Amino acid sequence: MKNIVILISGRGSNMQAIVEAAIPNIRIAAVLSNNENAAGLAWAAERSIATDSLNHKRFSSRLEFDQAMMEKIDAYQPDLVVLAGFMRILTPEFCRHYEGRLINIHPSLLPAFTGLHTHERAIEAGCRIAGCTIHFVTPELDCGPVIAQGAVPVFDDDTADTLAARVLKVEHQLFPQAVADFAAGRLKIIGNRVVRSPSAKLESQLLA
Repeated sequence: MKNIVILISGRGSNMQAIVEAAIPNIRIAAVLSNNENAAGLAWAAERSIATDSLNHKRFSSRLEFDQAMMEKIDAYQPDLVVLAGFMRILTPEFCRHYEGRLINIHPSLLPAFTGLHTHERAIEAGCRIAGCTIHFVTPELDCGPVIAQGAVPVFDDDTADTLAARVLKVEHQLFPQAVADFAAGRLKIIGNRVVRSPSAKLESQLLA
């Protein structure tokens, strides 16, 4: 049984997708947030999942907050830490502490459009394809080894909101499978490369 700790900042729709996938041999040990009013905390608590929050605004530095959050996370002895809409830039100390067991989902086809406002930027750039990327987290923002990507078309009449909704559907399919593959030992990071076993189920894909 693998312990999974999920970090969120808002409604946590990807967290919900992972919980509802009922992945074999994993235990959602806790859902933590930097926002005590995050809607996802209430959703998790209603399902008897341990929850906690830590307001980053109460700390004098990013590192001080990260160290306090690491203490909360480590209390659950996680095999994997999942960033599911955790809207914080993490310090190198945090990333190294969970090296090889920290994954994130980003709403673009990395390395394109790191950072924020990805959908607006994709539309403004005239992209015909957009999507999401699941990757291991390293100290360099949004640059960790790619686990999988899911792509969707960009239509002429798309807005940032309509494109975001289409990409989110793909996120909800790929993220639970990434967690399942990790928990089953079907993927791991070696150096700067993700290695999959022949039995890995997760594949990058194009979905309309």
